[in-house]
Amino acid sequence: MTKPAAPEKDIRIGTLVGAGMKAPAYIRQIQPHGFESYGLTFWRTLDGIDLKKLAEDVKAVLAESDAVISSLAVFGNPLEDGETDKATLEGWKKCIDAARLFGCDIVSGFTGRLRGKRIDESLGRFKKIWTPLAKRAADRGVRIAFENCDMGGTWASGDWNIAHNPTAWEMMFDAVPVDNLGLEWEPCHQMVSLIDPMPQLRTWVGKIFHVHGKDATIHWDVVRTYGVHSSMHADVALPGQVQAVPPFAYHRTPGYGDSDWTAIISDLRTGGFKGSIDIEGWHDPVMRRGLEMSGQVRALNYLRECRGDFIPNPVDA
Repeated sequence: MTKPAAPEKDIRIGTLVGAGMKAPAYIRQIQPHGFESYGLTFWRTLDGIDLKKLAEDVKAVLAESDAVISSLAVFGNPLEDGETDKATLEGWKKCIDAARLFGCDIVSGFTGRLRGKRIDESLGRFKKIWTPLAKRAADRGVRIAFENCDMGGTWASGDWNIAHNPTAWEMMFDAVPVDNLGLEWEPCHQMVSLIDPMPQLRTWVGKIFHVHGKDATIHWDVVRTYGVHSSMHADVALPGQVQAVPPFAYHRTPGYGDSDWTAIISDLRTGGFKGSIDIEGWHDPVMRRGLEMSGQVRALNYLRECRGDFIPNPVDA
């Protein structure tokens, strides 16, 4: 069977998939819903996965569709020296080397940080680790995109990531000033810090390589009444954990949160972004468990509506 010709898509709408040898079977199940791209994600290590075999199996599943692999991701702390941290760093190297096997040019994840230290105290280690990794990626035509999640950290301390604050971004990109280091951005992580994501998007769009489709709902009445120190946002609160007041913010699937994704996509296009918005599921407190895929497919359709479908312009006779 001949693979159908691909329509022109400057921005694809897809979803994230936990990487592993079961990923091809999972993609095969959800592909009929119409996802246009898949970001494959690893948690901390590659867990012995054969990336060459995984690439072959995934490409076989996608062979009769227009869908693509948008990115590989390793979410861990490559700046520290524990055994798992060292495995995270090795995972980054292997994903950089294997990205082209999947037909993609983006590897993403956390920057890492020195645990319990300020962001600025992590910059020396950031430069030491990411300068050669950026060179390794550039030599292979690969871009590195740093996730903007704080993972519960602050400027003063944290365990995972320094790339959650615009001031930190300026310092990071000054420390390693190369074109193939950028951001994996989403509005949610800024909103739960009460940052307006839209001016930030317009400022940083040239450094945004990959977008996670995740939104947030902010309960401003809680903020105005109790502030942000009497409760946590719902993605940080543990299940069953008693809080003094209801959470002031909730991570949401696109289409259920506060963001105007038509405006987000318009600003991405205005800034020259071409790539994927991959829905980051499994966070929404309402569309979860048995409603997970219902929420993701609704988000897919919503984001496609915000983007619009490609219609060729008339050709002059």
